[in-house]
Amino acid sequence: MRVAFVPGVILTKWRRTWAERYPRTPLETFEVTEADQRRVLVSGEVDFCFARLPLDTEGLHLIRLYEEQPVVWVAKDHPISLYDEVTTADLADEDVRTEVTDETIAMVAGGGVVLRVPLSVARAPSRRDLAHRPVTDAPTTTVGLAWLADRDDPVLDDFVGVVRGRSATSSRTVQERSRRR
Repeated sequence: MRVAFVPGVILTKWRRTWAERYPRTPLETFEVTEADQRRVLVSGEVDFCFARLPLDTEGLHLIRLYEEQPVVWVAKDHPISLYDEVTTADLADEDVRTEVTDETIAMVAGGGVVLRVPLSVARAPSRRDLAHRPVTDAPTTTVGLAWLADRDDPVLDDFVGVVRGRSATSSRTVQERSRRR
């Protein structure tokens, strides 16, 4: 099974549970940009994508999983790093970027821009030269699991069950349905 995820999404819990329950069906996971999250689903490159909303859901199923706190990512010596938290008004005179690329991260490290991202994205890489601060009045972002609506496969249903937290003995899993026959 092929599963894509956008930057900042941690799959450890779901991968571990899947591997314990379905060792003969390994997960192949890889990171995609937010710009590509819908494309990899529609093209059939992946079975699922842990996506960051907004996402055009026409032809897709989507389970909303959790909300993410917005932060700004700044150089350690940037004045914003002295605050515990900021508001959007505090950022009015800053060059605020939202797309995470190697180039924008280098610009942040150089002190020229600030990068507004979900907290999970700022925590992902180990960058001692950068700091992040919560933006208290910015909207949260949502992470969800998306897949094609026209795919009808019990194994896909089982992955959805793992993500939703269903137990291994749920009557909705392929294994349990086959035991009851």
